[in-house]
Amino acid sequence: MLLDHPVHRAWRQHLQTARTAADALLATWPDIERDTDLAQVLRTNTGALARQAEDALYRREAHAVLHRFGSSIGASGQVTTAVNQFQYLADTSRRRLGEDHIDTFVMRSNLASSWGQAGDPGAAVQAMVDLLPDEIRVLGKNHRETLMTRSNLAYWRGQAGDVAGAVQALTDLLPDRIRALGKNHPDTLDTRNSLAFWRGEVGDAAGAVQAFADLLTDRIRILGEDHPDTLVTRSNLASYTGEAGDTAGALQAFTDLLTYHIRVLGEDHPDTLITRNNLAVWQGKVGGVAEAAHALAQLVADRIRVLGEDHPDTLIAQDNLALWRGKAGDAPGAAQAYEHLLQARRRLIGEDHPSTLAAWGSSAHWRGQAGDVVGAVTYSKELLEHMVRVLGEDHPHLRIVRSNLDHWQKEAQRAQDAG
Repeated sequence: MLLDHPVHRAWRQHLQTARTAADALLATWPDIERDTDLAQVLRTNTGALARQAEDALYRREAHAVLHRFGSSIGASGQVTTAVNQFQYLADTSRRRLGEDHIDTFVMRSNLASSWGQAGDPGAAVQAMVDLLPDEIRVLGKNHRETLMTRSNLAYWRGQAGDVAGAVQALTDLLPDRIRALGKNHPDTLDTRNSLAFWRGEVGDAAGAVQAFADLLTDRIRILGEDHPDTLVTRSNLASYTGEAGDTAGALQAFTDLLTYHIRVLGEDHPDTLITRNNLAVWQGKVGGVAEAAHALAQLVADRIRVLGEDHPDTLIAQDNLALWRGKAGDAPGAAQAYEHLLQARRRLIGEDHPSTLAAWGSSAHWRGQAGDVVGAVTYSKELLEHMVRVLGEDHPHLRIVRSNLDHWQKEAQRAQDAG
């Protein structure tokens, strides 16, 4: 006769209670986090559950609420916290499930993406490069997770500056996903979206517009008008409509898209805030410079409130606000804003990051436009020396920096001669 020891019974009850709580949290979690307060409550409760009942959440596999927990942290704008959380989840999954468990691979993939979202696409690329052969070895080259890593690797390669490499990787991936998943699978549609985007980034704006228009028709048919992926395609189509020369069309498309985003996602959703950013930029490009600056000032305040001062999207909005303030005639305000942005990017992502170098160049430009030509020369010299060290003497971006330095040196000489 087998006896059920009270300690064993209590432990089984503890595990079952924890799993039931995790199931309830996952069932409560909405696919689209319109209610930011509810999302915060769910994250807090999941974090507490994970600390108190880790054993229960790693029984043969990682409970799905752990993946949702980490993703929600990143989506809320807490990008540094998301990196730390996915590092912890990846380490815990290795320890409890093993190096070759699929959930360990998923956590490693999420960790890699969180590095990129926090502003380090190079680290994301390296992590994906390290992950891919492990997944091919264990899961096979046609497994959905392996194909997802190839897609993510292509994306972060593009973000790290290898746009041609991203296009080639996605061109190779698309037929593999069609063969493994079918042409109507959401992952296949995602590959078409990414391929159209990076083709546009290499200069084929007209081709991108056609590809996004075709994809939008398919996503509406397969996923519906309100699906987040459909809204992403609408956004990309709007952007490349403008890049192809139809600025008024881009402005109208983003105006329409904002209505969709507010209704489907809510006013504070990060994607809604992205659409507001894009709408403001196209307002400026069609001539509404003051309107663009005003809209971006409001957006910066909302992004700080929702995402925090250090979120990459907040910094992008500050960058755009500084630019359009300058274009509206406030060169001193633009110079001051870019100096603030430069210091923030140095602190958050380091002096060598492309976004930091861009802010450095903008700070030099607007110093000069504000009348501080000596400061513009100094900043341009320092930037050139730094970029030579980081990128090498022959990098194409150095031509622009050298040209800007030459311009401000001539302006400084003219000012000296006039004085």
